[in-house]
Amino acid sequence: MAPEELLKNIAEILSELKIPYAITGGFAVSVWGNPRSTADIDIVVELIDKNVKPLIEKVLVLNSDFYVDEDMAKDAIIHKSEFNFIDPDTGLKIDFFVMDNTPYNKLKIKRAILRDVAGAKALFVSPEDLILGKLNWSKESYSQKQHNDIKTVLRNPKIKLDFKYLKNWAQKHGTIEILNKLIKENKN
Repeated sequence: MAPEELLKNIAEILSELKIPYAITGGFAVSVWGNPRSTADIDIVVELIDKNVKPLIEKVLVLNSDFYVDEDMAKDAIIHKSEFNFIDPDTGLKIDFFVMDNTPYNKLKIKRAILRDVAGAKALFVSPEDLILGKLNWSKESYSQKQHNDIKTVLRNPKIKLDFKYLKNWAQKHGTIEILNKLIKENKN
């Protein structure tokens, strides 16, 4: 199964189960910045225990060879961490990041935007929330890849970023200095 087809199927499953979600990571960078290859689909979700079994059952219908650990999924709900489905044949991975119940995370899901990627309609984090997520990851991992992804979004002439929203949350997340540096570099 192609990554775009899997993305479409997962989005349909999450919608059917009424699980709030937003695609982030490499797929979102391809929507809001420059297309790039990725071997995984990153999804932030508001997931509760009663939805774990139905989610697993529906994803396994797509591909019964997917590896998933139900206990890991339930643990991710408790600890607000991640769990995944892995296709052992292709290495394709779906990473579900279970969000904690903060005002920002609730807003991030609410601001998700329906987009079409190669025929796959799915909800994606807004470009501002993608940048904020990448800023948080770069703060933790000091990854140049995160900065490069942010720069491609900042350079996209097709989107109009809400810099007030972006700077407000970057200030609250302690990433405003990194954001300002990347904005300045982008203007050069």
